[in-house]
Amino acid sequence: MPNYRRLWVPGRTCFFTVNLERRRDRILTANIDALRTAFRETRAALPFDLVAIVVLPNHFHCIWTLPEGDADNARRWARLKATFSRRVPHEGEPSPSQIARGERGIWQRRFWERSLLDEHDLRTHVEYIHYNPVKHGLAVRAIDWPYSSFHRWVGSGLYPADWAASPSSP
Repeated sequence: MPNYRRLWVPGRTCFFTVNLERRRDRILTANIDALRTAFRETRAALPFDLVAIVVLPNHFHCIWTLPEGDADNARRWARLKATFSRRVPHEGEPSPSQIARGERGIWQRRFWERSLLDEHDLRTHVEYIHYNPVKHGLAVRAIDWPYSSFHRWVGSGLYPADWAASPSSP
């Protein structure tokens, strides 16, 4: 059995990837309001600053910063996943181990986490997040994907609207 180890550093900024159990499912964008509600309710109960996010049909990436003195990312993810799961219809039967854990079989159990070390590391990961829909062929330009914090960053003047657009894009 793997020995998962996570850093417990209060107030740190992390990049995350969270996947659906079945990668062919497309429930995240189809239920974007439920996901937004899950984030809002989780942040109200267990605060964090959401720096950047992109939601694709079957996974999402985000960066958040924990409050000073708090190092518990795992509790936030457990709450967020559970809140979303209660709000969406889901087809398929959970496995016996999922039933034993009280899971519906929507999410992969783990999440991928990386501590961001400095401003350059942060900027690189923010750009990765915002370019992800283009990389996956879901949009021609970052601005075209509606489920991304890219729009907020453009509105704040941190990116031009045509960032990462090819010269031939409209």
